[in-house]
Amino acid sequence: MNIVRAIVFTLAICVAAPIAMTALPASAQTAASDPTRDATRENLRALLAVQGPKIGVAFRQSTKNPYNFVGSLTQNLKNCDYLEIVISVTAQNTIGFRVYPHYKGGYINLSKVINYAAYTRKLLFFSDDNFLFGGADPEGDSFFGYTFTLESGFPEAAINIVLASLKNQDQFVGELRPAIDGSAAQ
Repeated sequence: MNIVRAIVFTLAICVAAPIAMTALPASAQTAASDPTRDATRENLRALLAVQGPKIGVAFRQSTKNPYNFVGSLTQNLKNCDYLEIVISVTAQNTIGFRVYPHYKGGYINLSKVINYAAYTRKLLFFSDDNFLFGGADPEGDSFFGYTFTLESGFPEAAINIVLASLKNQDQFVGELRPAIDGSAAQ
């Protein structure tokens, strides 16, 4: 009889434990937070609260990732509907900017551009010639990016320069238009 009780008890634990874990808050399910990463996030939050309004962007913490800040640049754009900005404080001690241009109602996806070779060639040229590099995420959505290492501390002045240059990405989307949809470069 003791073996039957042991088996029933073991089965109950195997079923109940995963259910109980799903009831825990997400913060309790993850590893302990990194104090250095947390401090960097708070420095970035303070900087974005001051600098965001200066460039017309209201940054907010992402609901999907507590180490990401997101915002949209919508003012004074000639080619893009808007620029979606994602700024990440990474576990690798970096801050990464990814600026996704929204063009004619959506992301610029590599599988949807009409001239893939010309588009990717120009994006690679921008990576060599421009302040921000060009890239694509795993879904094929293209972006402009910049990555800071934090080995020398929090790069406040450099982040301000990148923030001020974000609006320039609209011009580069204008140069990509012939490869995106065949329209004239702007």
